[in-house]
Amino acid sequence: MPDASNANSLVHRMEIRVRYQETDAQGHVHHSNYLNYFEAARTEMLRSWGRSYRDLEDSGTALVIVHAETNYHAPARFDDVLTVETQLVRAKGVRLKHQYTITRDDQTICHGHTIAACVDPSGKPKRLPDFLQLSIKATT
Repeated sequence: MPDASNANSLVHRMEIRVRYQETDAQGHVHHSNYLNYFEAARTEMLRSWGRSYRDLEDSGTALVIVHAETNYHAPARFDDVLTVETQLVRAKGVRLKHQYTITRDDQTICHGHTIAACVDPSGKPKRLPDFLQLSIKATT
């Protein structure tokens, strides 16, 4: 589970290999796929804390993205192995903020952030579950 006193638990890294269908006519990863990489990384970060997104939904809680921002620095191509670093920078009230950096070897491909709101099954805002409540300041 996340621990604001241990910054390492707030950072997660995973690798993803670019699939052919994620590329555009120029052979680059289509810009929309980076949001999918962010989503996969958030899901795996949660799993690394011993919870699954399915568990969250089964408890009557969902996380919906209310803001996403991505900045692109270099193209990624089919069969590249990318590292997605995800950092939880804020979790308070009903919102979570994650920052992402995607790299290939030592080259930054893109970075960005998302803000997710916690909602109940009817879509109304709901406080984050206790295990996600942190009081840490955003780094951006």
